[in-house]
Amino acid sequence: MKKLIVLTLLAGSFITVSCVSKKKYVELEGQYNDTRSTLSKTQLEKEEIEGKLAKIEERVANYNAKIQSLSTVNQDLTNLSNERLQKHGNVVLSNNDKEQMKQALANVDQNELAKAQTLQDSMNLIVSYNLKKNLDSSLIADGQEDDIKIDINETVVMITISDKLLFNSGSYKVNPKANNLLERLANVINSEPALEVMVEGHTDAQTVKPGAYIKDNWELSVERSTAVIRTLQDKYGVAPEKLIAAGRSSYHPLTENDSKEGRSVNRRTRIVILPNLDKFLALLSAN
Repeated sequence: MKKLIVLTLLAGSFITVSCVSKKKYVELEGQYNDTRSTLSKTQLEKEEIEGKLAKIEERVANYNAKIQSLSTVNQDLTNLSNERLQKHGNVVLSNNDKEQMKQALANVDQNELAKAQTLQDSMNLIVSYNLKKNLDSSLIADGQEDDIKIDINETVVMITISDKLLFNSGSYKVNPKANNLLERLANVINSEPALEVMVEGHTDAQTVKPGAYIKDNWELSVERSTAVIRTLQDKYGVAPEKLIAAGRSSYHPLTENDSKEGRSVNRRTRIVILPNLDKFLALLSAN
């Protein structure tokens, strides 16, 4: 009987221990699964954070690049501020440009400079000074000073050449004795990129003779202008885009046409030098 009771107690204890161990196992298994789930979630969060971090790093790199670019721009602006750009009409001038113009204007006729009202006036004075410096001495040396006049009319440089130096009477063929003058003029034009040149033909008021190969003074003045331009372009290499042909016939006389001397004065070719403002300032800025 005692043995039976002991066996019964032992069996009960075994069942109890067995039940408790299984419950603990299930509990541990649940904890394990929870841990795995948490770990998996954490891994996903880690990958998400790493992705965000990569984007942040990319943005930082872009910002650094922009900062570097802005630094370069800032340096450029600093350089410009040193020149202190200023606007005159439709033209922007830097202090560097103005200083170079000031130095050039120191050489010109100060009486003419006092009349200058605009930037264009000042620029024309500089160009005219350079032209006269390059042409006057050589013309005097050739003894042609009576046939050529260089002056400034309303700040535009004018070179007036007597008809007897350029053409024979009633002809528009350029006289070979004018070649030296036209060559020197072409050299000056070619040395100044900021120039445009208008060639004006002028005649006296005498009517063209019937049967002549020229219809009238309009045609003669234009043909003479074109002949000079062709010589400058074809023979001396002046860029054609810098040249303008104009015929004025007899309608802009310098004096009366009722004398031989007066008509001789009125027969002339006028070279009008027109500085190109944009090119002129570009040349200054390039120095």
